Amino acid sequence: MNNPFRYFKTSPEIIRLAVMMYIRYPLSLRQVEEFLFERGIDVCHETIRYWWNRFGPMFAAEIRKRRLCGRNYSNWRWHLDEVFVRINGERRYL
Repeated sequence: MNNPFRYFKTSPEIIRLAVMMYIRYPLSLRQVEEFLFERGIDVCHETIRYWWNRFGPMFAAEIRKRRLCGRNYSNWRWHLDEVFVRINGERRYL
């Protein structure tokens, strides 16, 4: 299998960190750029956008694969029909 990071000067860990920060948290590309700059990593927001376009689908597929491997069956759903909630000492039915 080919290494998708082979032509990049930046380490794969930094690329993964930048892309996951952008995907996971509600941050703009410039905010991710500033966070990385505070940690001593100087990259442009356009570079982060390029990494996101190139590696984002690959990271998403890895996350989906890990999420499905942990369960016995893949169509697992959790559903709550009804519940009693105590509000100010009084029980309410939802």
